[in-house]
Amino acid sequence: MKPRPVKGMPDILPDASARWQYLEGVVRDIVQSYGYREIRLPLVEQTDLFKRSIGEVTDIVEKEMYTFEDRGGESLTLRPEATAGMVRAGITNGLLHNQRQKLWTAGPMFRRERPQRGRYRQFHQFDVEALGYEGPDVDAELILMCARMWRRLGIDRIRLEINSLGLPEARARYRDTLVEYFSSVKNQLDQDSIRRLEQNPLRILDSKNPDMQALIEAAPVMLDFLDEASAQHFDELKALLDGAGVGYTVNPRLVRGLDYYNRTVFEWVTDALGSQGAVCSGGRYDGLVEKLGGRPTPAIGWAMGIERFVALFEECGGKVAPGEADVYLVAVGDKALGEAFAVAEELRDAIAGVRIEVNLGGGSFKSQLKRADKSGAAYALIMGEQEIADRQIGVKPLRHDAGQEAVARDEIAARLGAMLAET
Repeated sequence: MKPRPVKGMPDILPDASARWQYLEGVVRDIVQSYGYREIRLPLVEQTDLFKRSIGEVTDIVEKEMYTFEDRGGESLTLRPEATAGMVRAGITNGLLHNQRQKLWTAGPMFRRERPQRGRYRQFHQFDVEALGYEGPDVDAELILMCARMWRRLGIDRIRLEINSLGLPEARARYRDTLVEYFSSVKNQLDQDSIRRLEQNPLRILDSKNPDMQALIEAAPVMLDFLDEASAQHFDELKALLDGAGVGYTVNPRLVRGLDYYNRTVFEWVTDALGSQGAVCSGGRYDGLVEKLGGRPTPAIGWAMGIERFVALFEECGGKVAPGEADVYLVAVGDKALGEAFAVAEELRDAIAGVRIEVNLGGGSFKSQLKRADKSGAAYALIMGEQEIADRQIGVKPLRHDAGQEAVARDEIAARLGAMLAET
């Protein structure tokens, strides 16, 4: 029987990887241009970290985490998201003591969901966090960073939704009101909502059940219960976005799926990917550091699913050529192959970033030229017995009609570098 991948954990093949590398590079460059630094986190954390941070009455903790007991009897979990690990790393390594941190990380996450386009059991995220920053200015910066990504990549089928969840006291008042409202229509709630009613009624607002939408639309609105400080924070954020020319919609039903959020929450959503509309989501989690054992620390961040990001880029017409060779080195004869390796290494030293593929496995001149053309290379370098004797290399364009030329061996790096710069 042939081996098969684990359900919901697909391979990312070379042509797709070229698009991933390009898009990840763009995001990395933009994030770092705002002063954010990379941190690399473990794939596995103690299970209790996610129960305490995400919330035990969430789909992630209740249904989706990959949790196991190691040989020492400790309960461990493959990370379902990155923020908890980021905060844990900050506390563990003393990064938050009288300091502010602007950090990013990227990599695979794991949730046992029903696989579909844009939603996998192993998925990948780009995660950006600012810890120690209290005002709405950093909220705006993180949103502006995303807007810059969309502009840079020509992604226009995307829009911003924002909301405020207020401080814990205001949320408690709102919670009581929600419980009263949903209790009055309890006979119309689905089983998930009934279960959440007493434990976490705000999560009912995040229900995707179509039969629940009319009840949710009629529910009380969090913005009507905001404390004065949160209302001012939200107004200042909106003013900063207005001043920067970033359009947005205030969505009073936007609550996000994790328990640790407060004040600002936001989502970049699209109509280009069917039901998987949220591409990049985030918000404030000012109480999480203290909840996990650190000192009180304001914090905010966003996470973007790379699978959905790639799909949206493609839906909006974005194209990236596969990671093809720039040069294919045709070597006819045993002596030529030895010389070809030496030439290829010299060119890699001389031309930064050049991609050179040397013909392997022998073959006739004609068959090697076919391989050169199939490789996608712009040029074939041709080395046979005559070229070696004359201390020359043939340079044959493969993507336009210019004729082949002979270039002296000691001039090939300069000539090829100039030709590649023009393509």
